[in-house]
Parts: sequence; structure tokens; C-alpha cells
Amino acid sequence: MVIQSVIDIAEICARQGIEQAVISPGSRSAPLTLAFARHPDIQTFTIPDERVAGFTALGLSQSSQKPVVVVTTSGTAAANLYPAIIEAFYNETPLLILTADRPPEWIDQQDGQTIRQQNMFVNHVRASFQFPVSLDHDDAVWHARRMVNEAIITANGITKGPVHINVPLREPFYPENHKKFEYSKDVKIIEAVLARPSLSDEQKKALRKELGNHEKIMILAGQSERDDELTRLLGALADKRKWVVCGDIIANSLPESAITLHDIFLKQSSEIHDLRPDLLITFGRNMLSKAMKLFLREHPGTAHWHVGMGDIAADTFKSLTKTIPVDPHEFFGIFYDGSPAGTAQAQFYELWKFHENEAENLLQEFFTEDKLSDFHAVNVVMKNLPSDSHLHLANSMPVRYANYFRPSHEKNIKIWSNRGTSGIDGCTSTAVGHAVNGDGLHTVLTGDLAFFYDRTALWHSHLPDNLRVVILNNHGGGIFRLIDGPKGLPELEDYFETSQPLRAENAAKDFRMRYFAPKSLESLQEVLPVFFDSITGPAILEIETDTKVNQQVFEKFKVAAKKEWR
Repeated sequence: MVIQSVIDIAEICARQGIEQAVISPGSRSAPLTLAFARHPDIQTFTIPDERVAGFTALGLSQSSQKPVVVVTTSGTAAANLYPAIIEAFYNETPLLILTADRPPEWIDQQDGQTIRQQNMFVNHVRASFQFPVSLDHDDAVWHARRMVNEAIITANGITKGPVHINVPLREPFYPENHKKFEYSKDVKIIEAVLARPSLSDEQKKALRKELGNHEKIMILAGQSERDDELTRLLGALADKRKWVVCGDIIANSLPESAITLHDIFLKQSSEIHDLRPDLLITFGRNMLSKAMKLFLREHPGTAHWHVGMGDIAADTFKSLTKTIPVDPHEFFGIFYDGSPAGTAQAQFYELWKFHENEAENLLQEFFTEDKLSDFHAVNVVMKNLPSDSHLHLANSMPVRYANYFRPSHEKNIKIWSNRGTSGIDGCTSTAVGHAVNGDGLHTVLTGDLAFFYDRTALWHSHLPDNLRVVILNNHGGGIFRLIDGPKGLPELEDYFETSQPLRAENAAKDFRMRYFAPKSLESLQEVLPVFFDSITGPAILEIETDTKVNQQVFEKFKVAAKKEWR
């Protein structure tokens, strides 16, 4: 009965629309593995490194917009999923985590691969469940099936996220050879209809009236997925009503008129107080720009509205006055009525656009110099990204460098990054999951530490032909030479930068990927068309730079910005 109920977990998942499962090999998890591996409607991926398995599932889920199952055995195998679970929690990505476990009587009894797994992820999942140990009674079977339905419904709710089911299993783990392996036809399925909140006419009227009390309005977009209709709405509000629309490269749904170079001028402008909005309207998740965060915390407006259906009221800028739990489409549609901008709003808009244009001019002038540095290399790579492709930005400096080079709208490039918790663990693994599911080319822009830390992201048999990895290899944690604090310490090289001598050529050989290693910006320009060509197959492009040169170049850029706005 226990084995059959475990087998039926896969059947319930399939009937609930789950199509993919990532499995890490193990003995105690054998019933779970067989249940998914043999199911005709579920595509499975075998990935031996559990940390990689979790992040790969994250990428699969983000690209498919559906929950993905992750199966592991007991002990530290399950614990290795935690980084990906945390990222999924803060990035609102639905995962169904199934961990095999010892039965409860053997916990803390010095038995192998046995830890306290029940509720082990409780602080970073939408819900935790303990699968029944005994299923001899009909009510227990009903309970088990209801639990799986509830877990999937929770993971795929309005606020999506990971859900954990811990599955204690006693031996035998494997079905007897003479017994037929079948999925039950009468499994319980609970359908969930997602009813999204909507504003009443009175609430819309009240919001319009309250908005009329503010002369300078700014929309700030956090991380979100590409949405062409939302982009159109925001563009109309910027063009017609002169609302300032601002966001980082990871916001995706920004119109052409959006402010994206705020990192350059917010620290420098003498007109900083005049850039302060009266009303700040935010939507989406995390904000990348530290300059923007500091600016809004130090120069708060009179009101801050956050639009979105998340269940946590995040007061990132210490000025939150109202949460509006509706879809951004509905909210911004309220104000798209063709009303002309007032004088103060128009002047506010023009001031932001002036600084944006000055920052764009500064970038163009600065990159006339031909010098091999991380900053220059990212500029070249960003300009040469193929249209209709995906760009995955690793954390630390790659995502920060790329934030200065927003791709043009015509290229239709979707931007992804693990900014839920901003860790370097799993950046490549997540991109691999995306590429497996995704159409078009998927390019990872990463640093050497992030790449080598997540090297086993490529250690499996599912490496897709549309994956390209660009590595900025300055042989250490280059960010620590660029931020205030560690760069002046005598311990910089040994304890922060953590210098390393590795190159990625051997990794490319190990995983049968083509390898490119340009030695200058000119040769980088020449090799990129071949690297990005669809017939190239999975490939690594490694750009070696000098961390001290990177520091000099970036500090020179900051000096140029100070001169521009002093």
C-alpha cells in the first residue's frame, strides 16, 4: 500500500499539469524515482548533484511557468537543495520538493543518511507536509492523496513558491519483479480556480483622487518577467502623462523611454533633491541598484504605493504607505486615460530624461578606448547578443556591469538572474534549466568564482545545444576591489578576493563543449558571431582579465561620472 501511494504521487502530479521532474539518484528514494521515471506524461532529468538539481528545476519552472518536481534521497542529499529552495521562495517560483526519509523511529538513532528532515525547509517554503508512514487504512490513503493535491495547489497559487513533502519510507524500496507497476486510475484530484483580486469602482475612483494630490510621480519596476502588454501600458503613461518609469535591466517590462542608467548619476547629481518623487509607485520583486535604494531611503516622497499580489509587505525604501494587491495591468490601466501631464510632472520627467541622456553620452565617450577589462568586455558582449535570445546574469559583478548596457527593444532579449537571494551558487544551473526548456539561444554571463563554484551544473547528460557560457575570468572575486571597504585592506587578496589560477578550458573538454578564449577586444568581436552561431552547440567563451586593470578602469569611469555631474 505504501509503495502504491508513492507511485500515485506521480499520477496526481501529472493530472495536475506537472510535466517535468528532476531526480537525483539514491536508494531510499527509489519508489519516488521509479514513479516519475516510468510515468508516460512526465519528462525526467537525472542530475547527480542535488544542489545543481534544485537550481536546474528552478530554471525549468521559470521557463515553463509550471511547477517542477525535485526528488532526492535522505540525509545531506536533501539538505543540498536548500539554496535553490530559498531562491525559489524569494523569486516566487513553484517547485514541489519530494525528499525520501527514514521512518520516524530511526531518527537520531545513528542510522546512515538520517537527519531531522521533517519541516527542514519550513522558513523558506510555502508549506511543509509529512507523508503518512502507514497507509493501511483508507483514510490514510485519502489523506496522502489530498496532501499531494494541496501541496501542488499551494506551490502554484497566486503567490507561487516551493512546497516540501517529506516521505518516510521503510524497506523494501523496489517493487517485486513479478508485480505489475501501475498508476491508480481513481486518484483524488482537487482542482483550484485562481481568483485574482480586483479593485471596485469606488476603490479606483479613490486612487485617482489620491493620485491627483501628487505632482511628481515615478514608477519603479523591480525584477519581473517580460510582459509586452505591461510594457505598452508603462510606455503610454510615460509618453502621455510624463510619469517617470525607472528600473534595472532585470525589470524586463520597461518601455524604450524608461530610465535605466540611474546608477551612474544618482550618486553624483547636485540636483538630487529635485529628482525626488512625491509619489513612488513600485511593482515587481527585488531592485538591483544600490544607488536607487539609498536615494529613495534618504529622499523619501510623501507616499509610496506597492502594486502586486505578494503576501509580504516589503518596505524596501522605508517609505511604504499603501499596498495594492492587484495585477499591475489592472492598476496602471486605471490611469491610462489620455490626461495631459501637469507642468510640475512634465518638468520632473524632463529632468530625469536629461540625466539619462547625459549618462548615455558618458558611456559612449568612455568606451571609445580599446582596453581589455571586464567592463569593456561586457559592453562588447551585450552589443552582440543575438535577437530573440535569453541572457542569464550571474551575481556579483556580471549583473552589475550588464546593468549599464540595456539591450534595445528591437532585439527582444529576455533577462534572467537569481536575485531572490543574489547568491553565486546555482547561476549556471538555473540557466541550464531554462535552456533545456527554452526557445532561442541562452547566454550565461558569469564570473570565474560563480562558474567554478557551480561547475557541476554541466555534469549530466542533459546539456542543451542552445547554451552559451561567457566567463569573465579575473582569477578571483574582482568585486572586492571595486567596493568600498575591502579594497583598502591588507587581507584583500587572501581573504576577500580569494585568488585562483583556474581556466575553463578543461571544463569545456570534460563536458564536450566548444571553447573560445579571445585575448583582446578585437579578437572578442571576431569570435562572437561564431560563438553565438546556432550550429556551434554548447560552448564556453572565457575572457581572462587582470583584476587590477579592472579596478583602474572602473574607478576611471566613476571619476568621469563625478566630473560630468559635479
